[in-house]
Amino acid sequence: MFADLLPADDVAAIAREATGLPVGSRVVAAMSGGVDSTVTAALLKRAGYDVVGVTLQLYDHGAAAKRKGACCAGQDILDARSAAETLGIPHYVLDYESRFRESVIEDFADAYLRGETPIPCIRCNQTVKFRDLLDVARDLGAAALATGHYVRREIGPAGPELHRALDDHRDQSYFLFATTREQLDFLRFPLGGLAKPRVRAVAAELGLTIADKPDSQDICFVPEGRYTTVIDRLRPHGALPGDIVHLDGRLLGRHEGITRYTVGQRRGLNVAVGDPLFVVRLDAERREVIVGPREALLAGSLTLSETNWLGEEPALAQAARRGRRVLARVRSTREPVAARLATIDERPTVVFETPEEGVAPGQACVLYDAGEPSRVLGGGFIARTTAVEALP
Repeated sequence: MFADLLPADDVAAIAREATGLPVGSRVVAAMSGGVDSTVTAALLKRAGYDVVGVTLQLYDHGAAAKRKGACCAGQDILDARSAAETLGIPHYVLDYESRFRESVIEDFADAYLRGETPIPCIRCNQTVKFRDLLDVARDLGAAALATGHYVRREIGPAGPELHRALDDHRDQSYFLFATTREQLDFLRFPLGGLAKPRVRAVAAELGLTIADKPDSQDICFVPEGRYTTVIDRLRPHGALPGDIVHLDGRLLGRHEGITRYTVGQRRGLNVAVGDPLFVVRLDAERREVIVGPREALLAGSLTLSETNWLGEEPALAQAARRGRRVLARVRSTREPVAARLATIDERPTVVFETPEEGVAPGQACVLYDAGEPSRVLGGGFIARTTAVEALP
């Protein structure tokens, strides 16, 4: 049940329980300048912890300061600093632009060149935030790093487990599947048991100026959601033209770069054969956009790369060998569906009970416990998919 009617002190008690450390322990709060991370720091302070705020400058804040709905740059850094002053906690701003560019932005552009659909937010959590920032927190003598993510850290029989937030509308577990066991030992998520309206109400009750600040939207480093602008600047050869080809081999037209297309796309193809056509596959080597009917988007299985596992087995490979039943989520906006793990061609594979539509390489497939659907078991990035009729 949400704690959406409780005063700030009672919500701070919930944050203390979620943190699970003795009062007075040092906790580093990752402060992006938004409502969630600011309230996280405020609740930890109110709960009696020795809180240190840390903000990462991730990209050019001169350009980002003119944008609304961004994070980790420009006005957001000023908001984080102001909030720390209001709360009376130390605050540090660390310049991570070069690390962010290499680990997230460059990877983002390269993924599109490979014909994939990347998720930079996962890469950011996986590298800069949950790798580098954890090291900073330890260097500051902290017992934990707290973030404003809407997920829950629960203690299970074998140690910390990652669970979906109680508020399904705010759950961010899809973006945190790559969190390792070691990282989960050190991380805390005080907002996992709260609804967003209550978080804003706490911000207002505590007199924080960011109480009504809009949530960040889109990808932080992509101006106005136009991702091709970033790719064209970093990888101009991604705009090389190529053919639009039907699954049956017919040449239907030309395109201006495969980076303009993603699997499942229907609009903007500028070809017509009578029936609606969708992007079914991208062949980066041949610079081909392969299109077909909607039923061609159905995938019976997918193989995983860069996997992470938080289940009882030592690794995902062991769970796959025994055919463990799971719930699989292939998009952040979709609910998990029934599936089983398998090993096909010596690669960890997710086999769907009912075919999934529009599964795109580069996206994440996050796995949840079939018996305890809130629990995150791990997952991986989608390497390739297999059509229904091609399954063994």
